[in-house]
Amino acid sequence: MTLQQLQYFVAACEHGSFSAAAEELHLAQPSLSEQIRRLEAELGVRLFRRASRGLIVTDAGATLREHAERVLAEVEAARDSVAAVRELRGGTAAFGTFGTSRYYPGTEIVAAFRRHHPAVRVRFVGANSSETAEAVREGELEAGMVSLPVDDRGLDVRPIMRDEIVYASCARERLARPMTIEALAHAPLILPDASFGNEDPTRRQLNELAQRAGVRIEPIIDVEDVEASVELARDGLGDTILARGMIFGLGPAALGKLGWVPFKDPLYDTFAFITRRGVPLSPATREFLALAEQRFAEHARVLGARGDRRRDPGG
Repeated sequence: MTLQQLQYFVAACEHGSFSAAAEELHLAQPSLSEQIRRLEAELGVRLFRRASRGLIVTDAGATLREHAERVLAEVEAARDSVAAVRELRGGTAAFGTFGTSRYYPGTEIVAAFRRHHPAVRVRFVGANSSETAEAVREGELEAGMVSLPVDDRGLDVRPIMRDEIVYASCARERLARPMTIEALAHAPLILPDASFGNEDPTRRQLNELAQRAGVRIEPIIDVEDVEASVELARDGLGDTILARGMIFGLGPAALGKLGWVPFKDPLYDTFAFITRRGVPLSPATREFLALAEQRFAEHARVLGARGDRRRDPGG
């Protein structure tokens, strides 16, 4: 039994004639009649009786018609639902991110996407780049934005922008010159992403540099988020590092008397889009990714034009 046979059968029921049903379906009448005969042979029953006024549906045919119409309606609904997703009239854009994305175009992308596609749900989740990479790898999310480096096993990674990292302190003497990795190893550091530790991309980058220099990076305070590390550094309990995009996002009130300097050998957070290798994206997530790329390109131009690579303590 095929969907085509059910479609022909229902059309014949509605019209009471093989020729009228074939005409509606733009078929040759013998082709339609042959498919009905095959359906009857498979089921082992007669579905129609011929009468002077046309076809009469048998009891078996009436029973089948009820089921056939329901099946065809479900198939049509399935087609419509797929079309809705394809045309962005439904579906879900599933996207992972890093924890500080709200200070970049993260939530701005969500807002813009929803304005353009109000019928599409958005799932925008993630606390850390390593967590997001694993979720995309396992198929829990379709795509994501991460800070490099991450484990790229099974992933396609496409860098989109970089943001310079600076060293921030209230102590003027520790900001007298650009920071080095050797000096950082002796600084009273407050670092975020305590739960992820050395899996955090920025910490991984620092540890790799420290290892090559023969020193160790050991914070005096570990906290969960960048906001907490900035607040503690602002209160003079230690120093921290943060990207210039975070400075821009947090604003003067959150930074207080903190000053900052760049690293002698410039250090960057590099952001990238990730997707599962060889797996096509849904239309909604593909559109979300295109919008994210556009907004990150704009953000990179804004950051590149800013002249705040250093600031003296005191605001």
